[in-house]
This record gives sequence, structure tokens and C-alpha cells, in this order.
Amino acid sequence: MAYNLLKGKKGIIFGALDEKSIAWKVALKAKEEGAEFVLSNAPIALRMGAINELAAKCGSEVIPADATSMDDLENLFSKSTEILGGKLDFVLHSIGMSPNVRKGKDYNELNYDWMMKAIDISALSFHKVMAVAEKQDAMNEWGSILALSYIAAQRTFPDYSDMAQSKAVLESIARSYGERLGRLKNIRVNTISQSPTVTTAGSGIGGFDVFFDYADKLSPLGNASAESCADYCVAMFSDLTRMVTMQNLMHDGGFSTSGITQKLIDKLS
Repeated sequence: MAYNLLKGKKGIIFGALDEKSIAWKVALKAKEEGAEFVLSNAPIALRMGAINELAAKCGSEVIPADATSMDDLENLFSKSTEILGGKLDFVLHSIGMSPNVRKGKDYNELNYDWMMKAIDISALSFHKVMAVAEKQDAMNEWGSILALSYIAAQRTFPDYSDMAQSKAVLESIARSYGERLGRLKNIRVNTISQSPTVTTAGSGIGGFDVFFDYADKLSPLGNASAESCADYCVAMFSDLTRMVTMQNLMHDGGFSTSGITQKLIDKLS
């Protein structure tokens, strides 16, 4: 059921790769709720994924952009406001990649150049997105900027490796830039810490299936799905959450505050 929560709102959605992607689900839900938006991803991801299929479903244009490149981001924001006919009301940053994780590097053997690349792609890109949006005055007052995070920013998950540091930096940037944009233009900035989710990116992490099952049993409500995360993102883009900012919002079925659950006791017994 649609509620027209985003009727008349315009935005940019980063990171839709394929139909498993959270960003893909957000795009579909945002369209259902009345939004118009531009889709963007890195050129290599555009070649690997199926974003043009999503664009056709949503009536959206696709603008390639490497989110670590200020030139690409400047082009993206200027073209997006031109295509959409005005300033933006929301941005979703769903971007993350670690070469060390992809290559299966042990934590004591990290390639530090790759680690810095992971932080640049997964966290500093969020700062760059907001810096460009601010310099171009591309966001409307009371706009909403979101990034997707994970609880490894606060807790240890061995196979998550240096992505944990990337997510910690991401959440810190959200707080610092949230203060600035809130003070200057009443724009809110938040991160959503999502359950482990069966996506193309998430499934590539070692031991994912075992941890997915563990998290599901430790969460009283079970793991939050990509579809329910999309619902939460839409709520955060809407005017119903105008006073929520600088928060890391747990969307995890209760995982983050559970010690143990009966489901997990039964599994271990």
C-alpha cells in the first residue's frame, strides 16, 4: 500500500546493482511513494549490474559516477538538478567495497593501500557527496541524506575486516556533517545500521550464511529484510522524520540490544 509519502520529492539514489540490492528496493519503494530520482553507480558497477532495467521501471535516468571523484560528483549533482527540474530532497548513499575483503586478506596481513581505498570508497565518498551538494546548494531545506551502515562499526566480526573501520568512519562523518547541514540549512543526515542482508555484496563476505542464521536467531523479530529497510529509508526521506538527525539508526530486528534469545538457546541446546 502506498501513502504518497514522497509525492513531489526529488533525489539521487547511489548503489543499485541488481534486484538483491537494498538501493534497488529503495528505488522501487520511493517510486511507489511518488518520488522522482536519478540513479547512479560507478561505471564498472553499471557494466556488471542491471541498473538500466531498474531505471526503466522507475522512469529514471542513470548517470555514471565514481563517488570518490569530485569531478564525477559535481557533474552528477548539476545534471540531476537539471533533469529533475529543481533541488533535491533526499540522497541515499549505498556504497561500500573493500579490496582486502574481496581478496580474503587476514586482518594481520592487510594491504594498507587497499584499506585506504576501502575507506575512500565506503566512507569518504559520503563526505564528498555532501560537500558537493553543499557547494552547489543542491539540497532543499529539510532534505534528508542517508547512508547504509552495519553494526561492525561498534562490534567485532572477524570476516568483516577493514570494512568495520570504514563503517565507523562513515558514521562519524554522518554526525559531523549532520551538525553542519542541520545548522546551515535544516538538512538531516543519518545512517541506518541494517541486519545482515542477502545481497550480492553482503553474500561475498566469508561465513555469511552461518552469521546470517546466527543473527536471525539472536534477533527477536528476525533479520530485517532489504524490503523492510527500503520502507525505513522512505520513512526517513519523508516529512514524518524531520527532527531526526545525526543518528545511527538500528534496523536489525532487535539484534543490537539482545544478549541471547530463546531461538538461539534452542539452537545451541
